[in-house]
Amino acid sequence: MPDNFSANGAGIDELILYVHLLMGVLFVGWLAFFLYTIVRFRKSRNPKADHAGVTSHASTWLEGIVALVEAVLLIGFALPLWAMAVEQFPDAKDSTVIKLTAQQFAWNARYAGTDGKFGSNDVKLVTTDNKFGLDKTDPGAKDDFMVINDLVVPVNKPVIVELTSLDVIHCFAVKPMRVTQDAIPGMMIPAWFKPVKEGLYNINCAQLCGNSHYAMRGNLKVVSQADYDKFVAEKSKGSAPASYE
Repeated sequence: MPDNFSANGAGIDELILYVHLLMGVLFVGWLAFFLYTIVRFRKSRNPKADHAGVTSHASTWLEGIVALVEAVLLIGFALPLWAMAVEQFPDAKDSTVIKLTAQQFAWNARYAGTDGKFGSNDVKLVTTDNKFGLDKTDPGAKDDFMVINDLVVPVNKPVIVELTSLDVIHCFAVKPMRVTQDAIPGMMIPAWFKPVKEGLYNINCAQLCGNSHYAMRGNLKVVSQADYDKFVAEKSKGSAPASYE
């Protein structure tokens, strides 16, 4: 797993660590028990079968302890993390909102522009050149702009990505941000993260989506708020900023 550069990723890393520690303890424990039974119940030591069976309840207690630890991991860590990911979304007014439409084999991102408002869209308007079905007669759409594969977001500010797909199921994955979410045709599924370090990160498709699945890559560039404002202003005018090409 790459280093975490998301404010909400520490809990995920902690859960993964505890799960692997439990797996390690179980592996060592069961291996030791297996080797013990091979030696303890070998034929030379037990020439006749014991029809009485095991009388000790130690294994039952061990199984109960393992089940208890698993319950603690589920209830104490996994469920709160899941709730944070799908229920405790940041306010859209205080976040960077991006509408992301996946297709074989590209990421189409739509930004609201300088006014911070998305223009209306209609699925009936979706074409090869208008992948979001944007209603260009809507005044709110005048400064909306689209980028392909190269997303730009500001640092230290929540990012909400509204995901859908034009064709098959894709999966938006940015491992350093600890975010992975399916993009499904006909559905809008939101995901969010909060980047805490400027840099360039890979966007991958984590769902086998066709014969060029390997080529479905993109970039997430995390920049300062000033650079992000400049990016949005220049894109809204229809002129691509050279610093982001």
